[in-house]
Amino acid sequence: MTASSIYFQSFPYAITKDSNLIDYESLSAQAKIFKPKLIICGGSAYPRDWDYAKLKEITTREGAWLMADIAHTSGLIAAQELRDPFEYCDVVTTTTHKTLRGPRAGLVFFRKDLQNAPDLEKRINEAIFPACQGGPHNNTIAGIATALHQVAQPEFRMYAKQVIANARALAETLVSHGYKLQTGGTDNHLVLWDLRPIGLTGSKVEKICDLMGITINSRCYSSCDVHLLKIFAENAVSGDASAQVPGGIRIGTSAITSRNMKEEDVKVVADFLHRAVQLSLVLQKEAGTKLLKDFVRVATTPEDGKVGYQQVKQLRDEVQTFASKWPLPGVDVATLKRPEGLHEYL
Repeated sequence: MTASSIYFQSFPYAITKDSNLIDYESLSAQAKIFKPKLIICGGSAYPRDWDYAKLKEITTREGAWLMADIAHTSGLIAAQELRDPFEYCDVVTTTTHKTLRGPRAGLVFFRKDLQNAPDLEKRINEAIFPACQGGPHNNTIAGIATALHQVAQPEFRMYAKQVIANARALAETLVSHGYKLQTGGTDNHLVLWDLRPIGLTGSKVEKICDLMGITINSRCYSSCDVHLLKIFAENAVSGDASAQVPGGIRIGTSAITSRNMKEEDVKVVADFLHRAVQLSLVLQKEAGTKLLKDFVRVATTPEDGKVGYQQVKQLRDEVQTFASKWPLPGVDVATLKRPEGLHEYL
């Protein structure tokens, strides 16, 4: 339940069964039936670009507004590596701390010349403040300005190109290992990896990668313990019965690209992930159940006749050795101290 559900009635649109791409024909048919006032595009787990021109055709026909949430892809759009939503959309929203590489904040853009919404600016301003947002932080505003200045430089476009190249290299390497990806690949910075065919959940891969020193979600316990800064999360995939038991993981390449990794380096990362998944299958078998707590127990506790614990330690050492070649930008990892009691089982 979110605040938006109090004020709006929403309807999802479908993806095609064969490709898992957005089904624009189905969306068009639904719009004819439900006559929406607003169609929203954009997503946090869609590894392809959006057809804004097609969406604009639909909204124009139905007299609706078109809004794009580009929170996850705004840096790639600013670098002109993905299609431009501003040409077609009436409202565009974004965060500033993902592919834009700025501080945690948000931006809202809107058209002032809409014939069917002359008061749109007033509506948006009042919805943000005082409705949703408190006082702004001047340091954050300065951080956004600095980030956007960086985005305007030619070097940022080179970075964005490399982010996408790295994501494609990651996807291709995982496919070469026989894994299934939603949509079969990627056009942007992320890969959505379907783990259901091999009998694993995203939560277990999250746990094993955390033990390896690969950052999962944002739950890293200490900067000195994150040896491979790769941000991704357990994620629901098409066909999941519940988001509480996700069948996949979402992987992004923005952070490791900021550490100057190229395609050949990303292939090494993909191989680490492949080995982590195969090790997860071993741990799940040694646990004797499918419960997450039993999975964690065998991964973190040495037991007679079980090899998973030692393999976790070995893989973690390899990840640390590899990641030490790629220091964190602006951080001297040699001066960082390991908090007492952190990951004592390793």
